[in-house]
Amino acid sequence: MSLSDKKFKKWLTMDTASFLYSAMQREEYSMIFRFSAMMEEEVKNDCLQSAIYKMKKRFPQFFFRIRKGVFWYYFEENKSPGPFVKEDVSDPCMPVRFNEDGGWLIRFFSYKKRISIEVFHAVADGLGALTFFKTLLAQYLRECGYAIPNEKGVFDINEEPNPDEWEDAYSRYIGKYSRGLKLKKIVYNNIGTAEPFYTFNVTMGFIRPSQMKEAAAKYGCTVSEYLASVLIYILIQKQKSEGFYRQKPISVSVPINLRAFFQTKTLRNFIQTVQVLVDPGLGEYSFNDITKIVSAQMKLNSSQQMLRAHFTKNVKLQSNLFLKLIPIFIKDIVLKSRYARDGVKSFSVLLTNVGVFKVPQEMQRHIRHMEAIQGQTTIPRPQVAIISYADTMEITFSGTQKENDLEREFFRFLIKDGIAVKIESNRKAAIGKGEEN
Repeated sequence: MSLSDKKFKKWLTMDTASFLYSAMQREEYSMIFRFSAMMEEEVKNDCLQSAIYKMKKRFPQFFFRIRKGVFWYYFEENKSPGPFVKEDVSDPCMPVRFNEDGGWLIRFFSYKKRISIEVFHAVADGLGALTFFKTLLAQYLRECGYAIPNEKGVFDINEEPNPDEWEDAYSRYIGKYSRGLKLKKIVYNNIGTAEPFYTFNVTMGFIRPSQMKEAAAKYGCTVSEYLASVLIYILIQKQKSEGFYRQKPISVSVPINLRAFFQTKTLRNFIQTVQVLVDPGLGEYSFNDITKIVSAQMKLNSSQQMLRAHFTKNVKLQSNLFLKLIPIFIKDIVLKSRYARDGVKSFSVLLTNVGVFKVPQEMQRHIRHMEAIQGQTTIPRPQVAIISYADTMEITFSGTQKENDLEREFFRFLIKDGIAVKIESNRKAAIGKGEEN
């Protein structure tokens, strides 16, 4: 890939999120996320590989590698051969190694009718990666002989890359205030038994979006608020069953797309997580009580002022003059410690809903459904990812814990609430595997 210095630099500084993810990456932690498209026809690897090569010029930032300087990590143009389409694996989202596999931060897989990409979170957030994936699928179909227009978020790969797409939007919209933020409470961490090294459990539930919307409407909340409430309700019961004398708060972490609040075209990271919290130590809660609390907290914590204050705190930390002069190996230690405290132990489960995957009408008949998977955390507990396409909503529980009690009770709750669920899993003994209720 040859990039013009006038159009795109051959190296990029990292935004706040990118630097944190790079510092945190290690063997037992995987800030990798995966999107998959189940196609209607068998995947043609030669067409997919050709489409990947043609994506390089239009989306150069996805084909960089990470370098480690004396004081900072940074992105650099990757001149290694590839990246190449690989046969898919049973345990996805394995940790990235910066000096292996050509240094690529994005992976491409195929298996029968499934096309998958895995992206290191330092490169992009979910929206940025989905924009890339949608355009890749469009180009793949063109390579197969189908006419696909550049609309509904499909980029024209013959255009020059737009500098606005690799903007560090955090730095652009940094505010003045962050001191008013409350300290995060000590919460129930929902930690399970760790699986053997490199075992990654994935359980998927397939649901009709119309049924999910009807269920959420009964409680006067959004789909994301409803699902967060289900998780909190189940975790309250789970904590009780473990017999602790004092019940800790249950907190669900929900990533928010900041592009809805701050205008930018960036395809890099531009999200901020908010916490919704219910404290069972204060008394008993019905499910309806929980939905009202979650809905109110989502609205309160998703204000532009609150979101700006949170990422301002992180940007100011990274831009601190004293921190800038500290060698990177010390920064790694400090950031890992801070992340263990604020980025892991401050919530009980992460729930990310990337929304509806919309494509041009000409693409719709070629894609059966979409899938989303979050990589492994630093502790053995599941993460939840949601994506919708056409008449299918897909919900994934993924993680390195042996127990499957959270996903089992979660899907049982949905079934009791009138939602039909078809479940698939890579676990050897998954409840309801392949069955629809």
